[in-house]
Amino acid sequence: QVQLVESGGGLVQAGDSLRLSCAASGSPFSRYAVGWFRRAPGKEREFVAGISWNGGRTHYSDSVKGRFTISRDNAKNTVNLQMDSLKPEDTAVYYCAAVSDTLTTAARLYDYWGQGTQVTVSS
Repeated sequence: QVQLVESGGGLVQAGDSLRLSCAASGSPFSRYAVGWFRRAPGKEREFVAGISWNGGRTHYSDSVKGRFTISRDNAKNTVNLQMDSLKPEDTAVYYCAAVSDTLTTAARLYDYWGQGTQVTVSS
């Protein structure tokens, strides 16, 4: 079992930055790849960024590539999502999730989810 708690969301203006954190507890966190997903009002949940268990591989959606950076510190059981040059279309609830298998963009394959943190970007 892994418990995930997101933090760092808030209300910012377009062009600003935010840093989301995902804190894990329970089973050894280093066993899991971690993904960040988001759900905007009226839209499907979508993959944003992911990182392999040791941080050696990352993957980003086209919509955030070059603006968002995912990183992890297994010693601290945390995964961070640095979000720069935010746009109004980034407004959503952001979730971190852990998967005991290889990094994937498929939400249905993730085993554990956090409760989410709201990010609102005003124009």
